[in-house]
Amino acid sequence: MILGSSVKKFFKDIRELWIIYKNNRLGVAGLFIVLFFITIALLAPFISRYSPEQTDPSAYLEPPSFQHWFGTNEVGQDLFSLNVYGARISLLVGFSAALIAVFIGSLIGLVSGYYGGLLDEILMRITDFFLVVPPIILMIIIGSILGSSLMNVIIVIGILSWSPTARVVRSMVLSIKEWPYVEAIKALGGSDKRIIFRHILPNTTSVIYANMALSASNAIFSHAAMVFLGVGDVNDLSWGMILHYAFASGALSSGCWWYFVPPGIFIVLLIFGFVLIGFSLEELFNPKLRRI
Repeated sequence: MILGSSVKKFFKDIRELWIIYKNNRLGVAGLFIVLFFITIALLAPFISRYSPEQTDPSAYLEPPSFQHWFGTNEVGQDLFSLNVYGARISLLVGFSAALIAVFIGSLIGLVSGYYGGLLDEILMRITDFFLVVPPIILMIIIGSILGSSLMNVIIVIGILSWSPTARVVRSMVLSIKEWPYVEAIKALGGSDKRIIFRHILPNTTSVIYANMALSASNAIFSHAAMVFLGVGDVNDLSWGMILHYAFASGALSSGCWWYFVPPGIFIVLLIFGFVLIGFSLEELFNPKLRRI
C-alpha cells in the first residue's frame, strides 16, 4: 500500500513538473532535440537504407545523391546509415558517463558540505584540481593507459567529470544543514546517514538533475574528441569515429564536406539539446531564475 502511494505521488510530481516545464520554450526545444536523436537511434534499422557494414569500392567518396543522402566514405559506405547508427554510441556514452559523474559528484558534495572541517578542505582541494586541469587532457592520458574499450572510455569520462556537480551540491548542503528541521533531527538523535540521504539529498535533487543534463553534453563532446584523436575505440560506430576516418582519409583537406559536416552538426545539436535542458531545469527549480 505504501509502495502504491509512493508510485502515485511520483507520477503526480512528474505531471506537475511537466506542466511547469512545458511553458519553458528553450527547455521544450532541448527536449525535442534529445528525443529526436533517441528516436533515430532506436529506429536506425528502419530508417537506414543500407547496413553500416555494407561497402562498395566503386562508390568512392561520392557526394550526396538520391541514392546516398549523405554521400559515401572512402570505402563506399553510406554515410547516412553511419550517422544514424552513430547516435546510439554517443547517447549511450552521454547518459552512462553522466550517471557516473553525477553519482560521484553528489556523494562528494554531500559528505564535504555536511561534515566540513579538514575532510571538506581535502575534498575541495581535490575538486579544485579537477576543475583547473582540462579534463580532456586527463581523459586522453588515462584512456591511453587503461585501453580504448567503450566501457573504459565511459568510466574515464565519468570519473573525471564530477567536480562541477560536487561544488554545486556542497554549496547547497552548507545551507540546508543549518535549516531548523535538520537541527531538530540532530537533536532527536538522527544518524548522519539518515540526515544526509533522507533529508538533505532530496533538497539537492534540483541541481543534480540540471547537472546531469550538462554532464551528458560534456560526455558526448569528450567521447567524440577522444575517438577523433584515436584514444577511444575507432571500431565502435560513433560520430567521433566518422570524424576520425574523415581526417585519416584526407576528406577534411580535400574538401569532401559531406563526410565530416553531418556528424559535426549532430554532435553540436545533441550537446545543445542537453545544455538547453540543463539550464531550463536550473531555471525551473530556482525561483530567482524563473521567468514570469
